[in-house]
Amino acid sequence: MTTATSTSALDKQLARFKEIQVGGTQYLDRLSDGDRKAIPLLVQVGKLIDQIYIRQLWSGNERLHAHIHSKSPRDAKLDLGLQLFKGPWGLDEEKFIESVKEAEIHIPHDPPQHGNYYPDDISKQEYSDWVASLTGQAKKEAESYYHVVKRDPATGGLKTVPYSEEYKDFLEPAAALLKQAAELVSDESLEKFLRSRAEAFLTNEYVDSDVDWLRISKESALDVTCGPYENYTDKMLSIRAAYEFYLHARDFASSAILAKFSDRLQDMEDQLPVDELYKAKGLHPPAIITVNQLYSGGDVAVPMTAAYNLPNDEAPIKIAGSKLVIIKNVQEGKFEKVLRPIAQQVLDPEQVKKVQFEAFFQHVLMHEVAHSLGPHFLVRHKETKVRSALEEYHSAMEEAKADIVGLYAVGLLLKDGTLSGGPDAESFYMTYLASAFRSIRFGITEAHGLGQAMQFEYLKEQGGFAYDAETEKFSVVMDKIEDAVRSLTTRILVLQGDGDKQKVKEFVDQYGIISPEVKQALATLEDMGVPVDVYPKYRILEDGTV
Repeated sequence: MTTATSTSALDKQLARFKEIQVGGTQYLDRLSDGDRKAIPLLVQVGKLIDQIYIRQLWSGNERLHAHIHSKSPRDAKLDLGLQLFKGPWGLDEEKFIESVKEAEIHIPHDPPQHGNYYPDDISKQEYSDWVASLTGQAKKEAESYYHVVKRDPATGGLKTVPYSEEYKDFLEPAAALLKQAAELVSDESLEKFLRSRAEAFLTNEYVDSDVDWLRISKESALDVTCGPYENYTDKMLSIRAAYEFYLHARDFASSAILAKFSDRLQDMEDQLPVDELYKAKGLHPPAIITVNQLYSGGDVAVPMTAAYNLPNDEAPIKIAGSKLVIIKNVQEGKFEKVLRPIAQQVLDPEQVKKVQFEAFFQHVLMHEVAHSLGPHFLVRHKETKVRSALEEYHSAMEEAKADIVGLYAVGLLLKDGTLSGGPDAESFYMTYLASAFRSIRFGITEAHGLGQAMQFEYLKEQGGFAYDAETEKFSVVMDKIEDAVRSLTTRILVLQGDGDKQKVKEFVDQYGIISPEVKQALATLEDMGVPVDVYPKYRILEDGTV
């Protein structure tokens, strides 16, 4: 085999993750017989969605996967690496497959900023000039979540191709499977979503099925997320949506506890520490559900998603709001395997005692709720989306916004008694500090890692965090952290609402760094073998259900 694999790079990447058991028959008690029979069909859909995302990540990715998987005997480590990262780059965008000489596959040093949504030879300027030359429907499709941009072989110019055509070979069988599953599931609202999503796969019209997804009954024991959603793979413009798939069993007890937060959305928006210009009115409270993951596919590369707030498309949000899905069994795995060991290594020993799962769990919840808060359109150019104005900086700024606004909102809910009886303010702040190291370890080339690095450095500058050079431990400064969080909340919301890309760049350049003491802490965590994150072993594939 002449595939050149960097063994040390691959070993290093795999060592940074710890396996957790995900799913299994213990979560299926509330499912009907029809729901259980639908599961194998839905898993097949997830595998097709996986193939779409492999195509979306990079133009040579399908050939790479096919070549590696055709080898006999199979390389178990390489298979695992491709399973975890979906392509040949791991954390920090480190390449662990150098080349595939016999298949003539050239692997770029870094993942392409444009993913595989645009021609490989495109420049941002060429794209911008082309969009500026368009009007009407042509312009709409050029800026669509659900169209790829290709080069017209006849003219050499640019053109759009709908996802329904670009991924037809996977979407058509996926649609057929969704329709079969719809015949079996017990909940009528889930059945309606599966049918309408199948239709969307064929028509490329996603708004109606997004609304149907938002309106899946809270009584449905089975929960399915399936379609093009997140924009992280399009690092050039943060526009094109990647396909993802999640199959969950509803956790009814936890969902009932958490649902109360959705009723406070407008109240939290009204209390944000910014001018009224930056506040939205008439917000739709997000539906909040807690689930246990059974299977996932598509845009689900590690680090594992512990929660998501979808859709990102503003059109269905205006009709039916958004839905916040909290994945409890994944969160529990992250806390025990990653966050607790990090806290024990980097925090002041007295503060380690205050690090709690419930504080981690509830801040993740508030992070996702906070994606709905703050400006989504510029305050002085109300037709311009923040996403469009900030372009490549949008994802990191949005993740930073969700984190810090979520933490600010926690403070509000603690003060008015909504969060009484659970973790106190110290637990939230100290758990947040430990979790900052968890996110920064993903690397500052990744949106969550960069967003967290910016928060960490800003809060440290404001005196909310302290570092003891003698003990090499970090701590929360309780008499300063609240003001620091408030200050950062204001700063990020104003930057987003103003949409001044140059000012955002200056903010990112100043705070999106890893200081020497943080680098030392990260190196120590690496040396101690503390995993960066977890990866799933799907029990549902082994327990006879599928």
